[in-house]
Amino acid sequence: MPPKLRALVAALIVAACALAGALYIGYASGIHAAAHTADLGNNSVASIDLRSLLEPQNGNERLVDIAFRQVENSYYKPVNAQTLLTGEHTGLLAYLSHDRKIKSPTLPKLSATGDQTQDEQRLDAQVAYAQTQYGGAIGSDAHVELVQAALTGMLSSLGDPYTVYLSPKEISGLNESLSGGNFGGIGVYLYELKDKSVLLQPIDGLPASVAGVKTGDILVRIDGKPTKGLSLDRVAQLIRGEQGTTVHVQTHPLRAKTLHIFAIVRQIIHVPTVKAKMEDGFDYIRLSDFGETSAAEIKKALLSGRAKNAKGYILDLRDNGGGLVDAAVKISSFFIPQGVIVSTISRDGSKDEQEANGEHIPGLSPLVILVNKYTASASEITSGAIQDYKLGTLLGTKTFGKGVVQNIYPMPDNSALKITTARYVTPLGRDIQHKGIEPDIVVPQNAEDPGLIDTPKDKQLAAAKAHLRAQLAGH
Repeated sequence: MPPKLRALVAALIVAACALAGALYIGYASGIHAAAHTADLGNNSVASIDLRSLLEPQNGNERLVDIAFRQVENSYYKPVNAQTLLTGEHTGLLAYLSHDRKIKSPTLPKLSATGDQTQDEQRLDAQVAYAQTQYGGAIGSDAHVELVQAALTGMLSSLGDPYTVYLSPKEISGLNESLSGGNFGGIGVYLYELKDKSVLLQPIDGLPASVAGVKTGDILVRIDGKPTKGLSLDRVAQLIRGEQGTTVHVQTHPLRAKTLHIFAIVRQIIHVPTVKAKMEDGFDYIRLSDFGETSAAEIKKALLSGRAKNAKGYILDLRDNGGGLVDAAVKISSFFIPQGVIVSTISRDGSKDEQEANGEHIPGLSPLVILVNKYTASASEITSGAIQDYKLGTLLGTKTFGKGVVQNIYPMPDNSALKITTARYVTPLGRDIQHKGIEPDIVVPQNAEDPGLIDTPKDKQLAAAKAHLRAQLAGH
């Protein structure tokens, strides 16, 4: 998927952990559907005593205190409290000036004391001051928005793009993606191109595809509203709606200006993560992300290919930014009979090894894994493990290089913190952070054009089939 869509949907690795936090290894913002801490007597956020935090303060200010302690306790490097205070200050000023257009807002600069309780009070004081001075100009939601700005600033101050505050809205959208995407829609992937236009890729058998929308069509209007200048989030909102209602979309082909209008009835959509078919006698399987249903979908596709006497297997992980770590381990285990799949190393040096689960499927060879510069995190775990065990050939271009681990910490308001807590390495101990994985066979192809994948112009897929044929001939 292209960068903007990846930022919302892809690049996720979330382990099915307890409420204390979900392991996340992705290169962009996202979250698993972690349940919120509604019953504070039974649930906790990591090792924090929520009751002691929640009792004395305003409900929204509690979030600032929780975040402060969670970052100090969990971040994979030591954190200076002053960094978080300054980050909150910066985040509040940015919100007031840029989002609310308040001219030259000012806030007092506070210094950290080194005492956790006192520093929490100073964080709260900055939010309270902003509320007092500017709440009237913002409106009824001022305190909620100021707290969110404070949290965004605090986590941004660490300079780690993977440690972020996630609003309830962001969590809702990403939960939809990881759970398979059940919603009222028309069944299309959205891609933002360099010129900000929106390209459509319909999913086979779903309403948009049935109506005649083609891969590569450019979206122009939705129910008469121009899409130019709209974010992908907003475009998705306009497309979605109640099951059974009709949405009118206007499109034109990528390299033509002939307009087409489609009246498409929305359905409850379940977005599959796997597209599989027999391709020249090979079992071709494209995986879009590592979601809750992905392992079962991959297993079904592999067994189907084997039953059809596939001559070889192609697992396409191009543009796959990640997903559930549990799914990555399960999918890797289909190819790897035994041994470590991935190891995570905490800041104290302790190592947690996840091994193959014993669900190996014999006969999945010869095998080619297709990768490109947007193959990241979970995809790098799977492709790296298969490469380390020499069970398949990686073909394409160097992968993204995302090798640090995040935990998801649910917040009482259904938002969450995503905090880098560790790094991960391949079975042979390769640290891929900022390095990526070099394929065994390099075949360049423009990764910015998603319309090339699985078409007659797909040079990498053609090279994969040629390599498999060569291996078979060599036997």
